[in-house]
Amino acid sequence: MKIALIHKRLDLRGGTERVFFRTAEGLRDRGHEVHIFCGSFLLAPPEGTFAHRVPHFTFPRTAALLSFAVMAPRTAERHGCDVVLSFNRILRQDIFRSGGGPHRAFLRKMMLESGPWRRLWYRLSLYHRSMLAVEKRQLGTVGSRKVITVSEQGKREMIECYQMPADKVVVIHNGVDHARFHPQLRHTEGKKTRQELGVPGGSQVVLFVGTGFKRKGLDRLLPLWRLPEFKALYLVVVGDDARLRYYRQRFKQSTILFLGAKENVERYYAAADLFVLPSTQEAFGNAVLEALAAGLPVVTVPEVGATDKIEGVLREGMLVDRNDPVELKQKILRMLDRDNWHLLSEAARRVSEQYSWENYFGQLEQQLRTVAAWRAKEN
Repeated sequence: MKIALIHKRLDLRGGTERVFFRTAEGLRDRGHEVHIFCGSFLLAPPEGTFAHRVPHFTFPRTAALLSFAVMAPRTAERHGCDVVLSFNRILRQDIFRSGGGPHRAFLRKMMLESGPWRRLWYRLSLYHRSMLAVEKRQLGTVGSRKVITVSEQGKREMIECYQMPADKVVVIHNGVDHARFHPQLRHTEGKKTRQELGVPGGSQVVLFVGTGFKRKGLDRLLPLWRLPEFKALYLVVVGDDARLRYYRQRFKQSTILFLGAKENVERYYAAADLFVLPSTQEAFGNAVLEALAAGLPVVTVPEVGATDKIEGVLREGMLVDRNDPVELKQKILRMLDRDNWHLLSEAARRVSEQYSWENYFGQLEQQLRTVAAWRAKEN
C-alpha cells in the first residue's frame, strides 16, 4: 500500500512523536510505500520513506493549528495515497490515531484541577476553542472513517464526548523495546547510574519520567519528600519543563534530583526501584510501559493505556484518587516493600510482554487495509 502518515513535526521529543517515527519505520519494513507529511522536520526521516513538508503558519499557535489542519489533508491528497493516517488534529483523513484522547476530555480534567481564573482562560482561549472546532470536524462522519485510541479509557471518552459508534473506535496499544528496557540492566547500567547520581548503597530510588511536570502530576509527589518515611528515599526526575530551573534551585540540597531530558533514559529505569506517574491527564503512558518492561512496579492512574492489562498484585499501584496524598504515600511505600519487590518486578515484566511492536503493527496494518479497501470500492 501507499500510505500517508501525517503529524505536525518529525522529531523524537515526545511520546507521540516517537511512535510516529516508529510507525513509519515499521510500515516501511513491512513493504509499504510510506509518505511522511509534516509541518517541520527536526531530524531526517527514516531511510526509504518519502518526506513532504506541509506549508502552514508557525506563529501564533492558533494560526499554526488551523493552517496545518487545513493544509495537511490538501497536501496529502495531491500524492494519491491509498490510505491516510493522521497523528494530529486535522480536518480530514481516513484514520485518526488519538494519542492523547479527546481534547474536550483533556480540558474537562484540567479545569477540575485549576483555579477560577485558569478555568475561565480555558473556556475563553481562542486556541482551545479552535482545537475543539477542528476536533469536532475531525471526528465527524466527513472527517474520518476510523479512530484509533491507545487505551480503553480513550475509547470510552471518544464515545462519550462525540457519541461515536463503538465499532468506529479501535484500541491499539503501543509497543515497547523489550531489549532496551530489561530487568537485567539493573546489574550493570543500574549500578553505574546510581553511583553517578550519588545514591548510597541500600537506598531506594523512585523514578518520575515526563515532560510538563504539572500535567504529569509531579507537584503531587514532591510534598511527600518532607515526610520522615521518605527521608532515605531518592526521587529522580527525568524530563523537561518550563520551570525546570526553578525546581532545581528549590530542591538543590535534597534527595530529589532533577536531571532534565535524557536520551539514554533506560539507564534511569535500571537504577530505580519504583516508577510513579500520578498524572492529571494521560492517554497511553509510554513511560509507564517502559518501566514495566524494565521490571519496575508502578504507581499511576488507572486510565493509562499501558496499564490496561495489569491485574493481580500490580493493581495495588493504581490510584483511586490522584489528589489524595495519604493514598499516594501508602501505595508508594507498599510497592517499595523489599519482601514483595521481586514478585512485583516479575509481574511487571510479564505485563509488558503483552505490549509488543509486532502486535501493534499487525493490528494497525489490518485497519489500514480495511479502510484502503473501502476507499478503493468507492472509487
